[in-house]
Amino acid sequence: MGCGRPHAGGDLPPLPAFKSPEIERQVFTHRSLHGRPSHLFEDSPEDPAPDNEKLEHQGDAVLSLVVTDLMREEYPYLRVGPSTKVRSLVVTNAAVAAISQRYRLSDRLRQHIAQSVALRASARVQADLFEAYVGGLYIDQGMDAVKAWLNPLLRPYVQEAYDVVKEEHSTIPPEELPSTPESEDQNSNSQTELVSSDNPSEARPPRTRVISPPTVGHLSLFNQHINRQDKVVEWVYNYLGTRTAPMWAAHVTLNGESLGIGTGRTKKLAKDAAARIGLDKMGVHVPDVNQGM
Repeated sequence: MGCGRPHAGGDLPPLPAFKSPEIERQVFTHRSLHGRPSHLFEDSPEDPAPDNEKLEHQGDAVLSLVVTDLMREEYPYLRVGPSTKVRSLVVTNAAVAAISQRYRLSDRLRQHIAQSVALRASARVQADLFEAYVGGLYIDQGMDAVKAWLNPLLRPYVQEAYDVVKEEHSTIPPEELPSTPESEDQNSNSQTELVSSDNPSEARPPRTRVISPPTVGHLSLFNQHINRQDKVVEWVYNYLGTRTAPMWAAHVTLNGESLGIGTGRTKKLAKDAAARIGLDKMGVHVPDVNQGM
């Protein structure tokens, strides 16, 4: 069963502590602090890079494995195609960044002072920091310690993503699917940086909804309301489909708070679906598109 708003009450599992001070220091060291050249093939054994990029790279793989194991445990009969879509929703940059923000990991980030504000507000940096923490914990204490932390943290996200993909799968008749996805929608795109809210603990995981009929006007209305506020909106797209079954997910956040995920056969439909969810969360009445039909 999905659970609407994972950890909505703020009951996140405790952040595990590191045994190694050196690994902990590296986890929270951004590459801007030391300004190492990025074109090198490898570091000198006498002078390894002190930043968290390698730990982030490790953590990305570990995170995917943990989510894959969770899906196998929760839904052992789920086919590979839908399983890939579920995992993509759970580990999307915006979702991971929102978790990182709720743990306030960026408060401990060590970076170049001239870039501190921008880096701590960046969704990419916050997501990388969470993955670096996962990678550091894996190296420090092994997979058992990582799973003891991530399994209860991510299980509700897996359950919610499963519900989204299942509903999407059941609402699109196979005979209506085009043969190939639209070529213009092949690349993911993030339009803005994530801006930390005044109270990061109030950031919420995404609410999700699949809007199967075409909708119009939600995005325009959403933008009108956003333009009246001094806030930053971020759109993150993920392609979840295949060549025979195109499907996009659009995740919208406002000043670091997730407003929801919309899905559709094109980016435009997914974005409009997410805008509708965002309007609903902001308390803006959205007429039912089926009324009067």
